[in-house]
Amino acid sequence: TVKGVYGNIDNHEIRLRYKEYLRFSCEEVNVVMTHIGGYPGKYYKRLKNKLKINPPNLFICGHSHILKVMNDKKLGILHMNPGAAGNSGLHQVKTMLRFKIDGKNISNLEIVELERERN
Repeated sequence: TVKGVYGNIDNHEIRLRYKEYLRFSCEEVNVVMTHIGGYPGKYYKRLKNKLKINPPNLFICGHSHILKVMNDKKLGILHMNPGAAGNSGLHQVKTMLRFKIDGKNISNLEIVELERERN
């Protein structure tokens, strides 16, 4: 099953199909996914309380186009920003993350790099 959320430049058709904020379970891992989310210690203000009150195991967000994976030790959240897989933006390489979820365990994290298409 593919899960997704809309981003700040997505049109109304995408926004009708996807949500801005998505919370779901994958095996025994509670996941929150959104486009604009921030980073541990600097979460987007609209999400900060949701994350503090009911922290997920895994928080996936984007927007910055900067690939980062880090632990929020204070809230016990694994934070992932896969970078950018599109052709728009300042990034030179398109990046994605691939990982395995098995029960409560998140493992085999890989960075996938793709060449950026030039017009």
